[in-house]
Amino acid sequence: MRKHYSFITLLIITLWVSGCAIAEIQPDSSSAKPANKPQRLEWFQDQALGMFIHWSVDSQLGSVISHSMVGASDKYLRRFVNELPQTFHPTKFDPDEWARLAKLVGMKYVVFTTKHHSGFCMFDTKTTRFNIMNTPYGRDITRQIVQAFRRQGIHIGFYFSPDDFWILYKQGIDVSRARPEANPVNNQQLMQHNLAQLRELLNNYGPIDMIFLDGDFILGIADEIKQLCWKMQPNIVITRGEMWTQDQHLPGKPIPSPWETCMTIGSQWQYKPTNENYKSGTKLIEALIAAHAKGGNLLMNIGPDPYGRIPFEQERRLRELALWLFINDEAIYNIRPWHVTNEDNIWFTKAKDNNTVYAIVTGPALKLGQQKSFTLKSVRATDKTQIEVLGQSGRILEYRPKVNPKTTWKQDENGLHITAMRAQRIYNDCKWPNPIVLKITNAQRKK
Repeated sequence: MRKHYSFITLLIITLWVSGCAIAEIQPDSSSAKPANKPQRLEWFQDQALGMFIHWSVDSQLGSVISHSMVGASDKYLRRFVNELPQTFHPTKFDPDEWARLAKLVGMKYVVFTTKHHSGFCMFDTKTTRFNIMNTPYGRDITRQIVQAFRRQGIHIGFYFSPDDFWILYKQGIDVSRARPEANPVNNQQLMQHNLAQLRELLNNYGPIDMIFLDGDFILGIADEIKQLCWKMQPNIVITRGEMWTQDQHLPGKPIPSPWETCMTIGSQWQYKPTNENYKSGTKLIEALIAAHAKGGNLLMNIGPDPYGRIPFEQERRLRELALWLFINDEAIYNIRPWHVTNEDNIWFTKAKDNNTVYAIVTGPALKLGQQKSFTLKSVRATDKTQIEVLGQSGRILEYRPKVNPKTTWKQDENGLHITAMRAQRIYNDCKWPNPIVLKITNAQRKK
């Protein structure tokens, strides 16, 4: 996957980085074409955290999803297209189990790979036999995921690639990206194939909240494809192809519009059975924090194995994230950036509808029962301010009744001085490597 921007988004980012006034940039009001609705973009920003699912027929091999077809021999391509579907049979697939885990973690939306670049469709389609219905499994996986996640109240998003290596293979064209024939604008058979598939996806599965169009085109996705999406479902939010998106990285500064970064738990999007390096739970939590301090969403990826199970290494990291969000969710949801993103290892978010600021302390872990002092330069307390550590009462430290763990603070001309204690035991050994959050009510910007 690669990052893509609309022309307007590129222009905004370019002028913003160069110091030009963003307020002077206005969309062309004479255009009657549909677009992402402003209220839906506001809604999207509030969703905060999503589950990305990369899963396709080549998960059986544990290879990079789809891209192994580029530059492959005729024999490899023939076996990929004709043999892999014959052995794809995820007998342990339980979408309700996936959805329950996503709900526990706090994920508000899911984005599922209905079709990746290979062209293999994980949905029931009349456009090609290269799809899930022509495997031993023989059931519509996309429909099952949509139904299961809806049962948990999780919003539905589709990943769809306008690149289609199956079409190129059938046309006798070398499988590739970043060449004219791979772009639907220059390949009418490919364009009609994509439009037909999108009509199926947007007709047959009810309201779809967002769509991730992962095409390898200059300045984003072919306009005809985007316009079809908005025409069929006016409330759909197009993410990749219409807003700033990035793989595995965060922007250096906040972006003045909703954006999204997608990140793997390991090093690969699809299932990688060996030679994998997993990020720590702490690193994933810190990525979530930094994304929201900069005003973006985090789309965290899982890569199910060919049986349909979430690999245990990925599940365990998701449960670590679930525990952190169970304690600190209000610092992540329905928030906006503070006027500074961070002061060294302390990151900030602000409640969307009031003057509560959250100071999220990353870096060296705080020891249970030990006081720690912080001075914040960008936040000013008022006479109505209250400060607490999220998740704990501030009244009790287990087994030490004489210790008062209440958070204290003082405001002076040098900053807001806070002394806090981690007083909630999370693990048996009393160690907890992940950030604490200071909730500061009725806060003001430091003048």
